[in-house]
Amino acid sequence: MKRFVEGISRDQSTLFPERLDDFIVEDNPVRAIDVFVEQLDLLALGFERVVPSHTGRPAFHPAVLLKLYIYGYLNRIQSSRRLERETQRNVEMMWLTERLSPDFKTIADFRKDNGQAIVRVCREFVGLCRQLDLFTQAVVAIDGSKFKAVNSGDRNFTSGRIKQHKKRVESHIALYLNELEVADQEGVSVPEQKVTDLKGKLARLEKQLKELHVMEMEVARSPGKQVSLTDPDARVMATQRKNSGVVGYNVQSAVDTKHHLIVAHDVTNDITDRGQLSRMAKAARDAMGTEELTAVADRGYFSGPEIHNCQQAGIRPLCPKPRTSSSRKTGQFTKDDFRYDPEQNQYLCPAGEVLSWRFQTVERGLNIDVYFAAASACNNCTIKDRCTNTKLRRIRRWEHEASVDAMLDDLAKHPEQICLRKQTAEHPFGTLKLWAGTSHFLTRRLKNVRTEMSLQVLAYNLKRVMSILGVLPLITAMRV
Repeated sequence: MKRFVEGISRDQSTLFPERLDDFIVEDNPVRAIDVFVEQLDLLALGFERVVPSHTGRPAFHPAVLLKLYIYGYLNRIQSSRRLERETQRNVEMMWLTERLSPDFKTIADFRKDNGQAIVRVCREFVGLCRQLDLFTQAVVAIDGSKFKAVNSGDRNFTSGRIKQHKKRVESHIALYLNELEVADQEGVSVPEQKVTDLKGKLARLEKQLKELHVMEMEVARSPGKQVSLTDPDARVMATQRKNSGVVGYNVQSAVDTKHHLIVAHDVTNDITDRGQLSRMAKAARDAMGTEELTAVADRGYFSGPEIHNCQQAGIRPLCPKPRTSSSRKTGQFTKDDFRYDPEQNQYLCPAGEVLSWRFQTVERGLNIDVYFAAASACNNCTIKDRCTNTKLRRIRRWEHEASVDAMLDDLAKHPEQICLRKQTAEHPFGTLKLWAGTSHFLTRRLKNVRTEMSLQVLAYNLKRVMSILGVLPLITAMRV
């Protein structure tokens, strides 16, 4: 065909380069992977089979399999079977593994057996980023996102889901019983096969109902009040979509606000982010090697004890307060409308009355001080209907609530930090979910999912650093 770019005939003899290295350009990312793994002390990191056995069949060196996985996650090839195929047809992978081609079972077992060591490799790369002075700003954005597990929604059971299933099964049983009763009344006019089919359906439904009863008891005994059959550690979690959820894991990350590098991460099956702030902030501080740190999070992380723990550790938390007060929804005064006087240890209500300290109680393991005004003051108040529907308006104050007030005052002076968090923390999650595809995790159980997440984070950070510095400068820095 004329006027088109023409290819070369398949019968044409071709002289390929004599060296496989000639196929790989100097700034190919695969060279950075090779240099990074070669400078690691795999034995100190805890990898198995670093020292070969004197007898038996020789094993693949852990460095080869680690390079294989880093390349795979960097190029969106997470499956062990797909990695095996790539070693047989991908020139870059042939160069990286020196033309070795492990079978998929060997590849999969390496990830399963070296989970903790792979997590440490991810931390080693964060340490390399620290040595390259990429963490010049001691500010991180902390966020959590729900990642899908292997477990589907139909294989997850909660008390509410079981009640729905039982209601549906019982309605079908009632329907078939009614049909059998009609058939019994009509006698010979009903075919025998139809009666047999109805009895078979009833037997299957009754068996299913017994199984639901057993599952209901298992759910009641389980710590999280839910059971997942495919991946026992997965939990159903609410998402931002209304009336929707995902069976998966809650992935936590602390992201550097300057270069969007993930400095610390973890995978949990906690359904909420509350209780994760101080732990992730401390992990980020240790990873960045800094004494001072500002940790910005969204409303889902707001927790008095967590904020206090951060401040006690020398970390500056910034987290907006949730707007969940029932009084606000009904148009009544909220706790924010009552002004606290720390010197007198008392509150001043919107009507100008003093709410004095009365007693201390313990609620959910926290010491709570209770304040309220004299009964006559509340009874004669002209705006009581806007304050409370009970006899007295009580204000509860946590013993360390001064820490929360100080944090909210600091946040009011720096509201731009909230926008900075959103444009920082959500970018890596979007990228990781795009790379992972529709099925975010391929492995089961929490410890294996943590390993898989570490490989994803390592690949993400590696690609970010190569974009920031370039491949050749990164290779040069790693060889120093």
